[in-house]
Amino acid sequence: MRRGTAWQRVLTGALAGLATTIGLTTALAAPAAAATGTPTAVTRYTYTSQPGDYIGQGGTATYKKSTATITAGGSAEYVRFRVSTDNEWWDVELAAPQGEKLHPGVYRDAERASFRTGRSPGLDVSGDGRGCNEVYGQFSVNQIETDTSGAITVLDAGYTQHCESATAPALKGVVKYRAHPLSYAYTSDPGDYIGQGVSKTHTGSTSTFSLSGRGDGIQYSASGKREYWTALLAPPTGEHFQAGHTYQAERSSAAGVAGLDVFGNGRGCNTVTGELTVTKLAFGTDGAVKAFAATFVQHCEGGGPALHGSIHYYA
Repeated sequence: MRRGTAWQRVLTGALAGLATTIGLTTALAAPAAAATGTPTAVTRYTYTSQPGDYIGQGGTATYKKSTATITAGGSAEYVRFRVSTDNEWWDVELAAPQGEKLHPGVYRDAERASFRTGRSPGLDVSGDGRGCNEVYGQFSVNQIETDTSGAITVLDAGYTQHCESATAPALKGVVKYRAHPLSYAYTSDPGDYIGQGVSKTHTGSTSTFSLSGRGDGIQYSASGKREYWTALLAPPTGEHFQAGHTYQAERSSAAGVAGLDVFGNGRGCNTVTGELTVTKLAFGTDGAVKAFAATFVQHCEGGGPALHGSIHYYA
């Protein structure tokens, strides 16, 4: 098995300078407006309430722009996310510790937002007139962006809230406002050398991501959870990637064969067989790839066990 050297070369090269952490005030790598498979921003609210949870009443629901009015207000210091229909409403408040701003990450030991103390973050989810006097919980921020005035323009977050007691039944939810998917996930079969039989998902709350051109192909990286991953992807010789197309793949591209080389944590393949499906693809005005999504199946050294993965970079 190939070890170490290629990984070190990629990490210390141009890609290291392109590592992307979503900022508070700048929309980084925004997808182009017109391209095959252009990504669509997601605005949605989903919650799941355990039996006995007072706020959610043990229910589960999903609200989209087509069925509800969904807004995000406030600032990076204190976000107010609201969902309303003709007969329902929900408020989700996420607050940074006093004197700070929210950024991608995990916020533990949250208190009721308006009454948070010391350095605690704030959380307060209420609905249809039901609210908590005391809040115990945590939330994660995957993406957050603001405009030049400080107003929220992008939000992707999840929360877990317990009402009145840290052991009370939980209300869990996901809020998305004009967010594009950003993640790397993989499942490794038992016996797969690269993934070591493990499954993990990387999101903006725990990990950073980068994307750059590499000849006619793409170089993608994810770093987080004590892991480093790189995917080198190339279209078949003489072709360009097309959204919605599935390619047979080997480690190096050739006529009719895409290039696929996914490696991480010092482990890589000498030879690869597999499959690559490009699901989303968007370009900027300069012709550079700005958004990309794909799934892959990679077999190392002709073996049966595979590494299965999905890439979402603002797509």
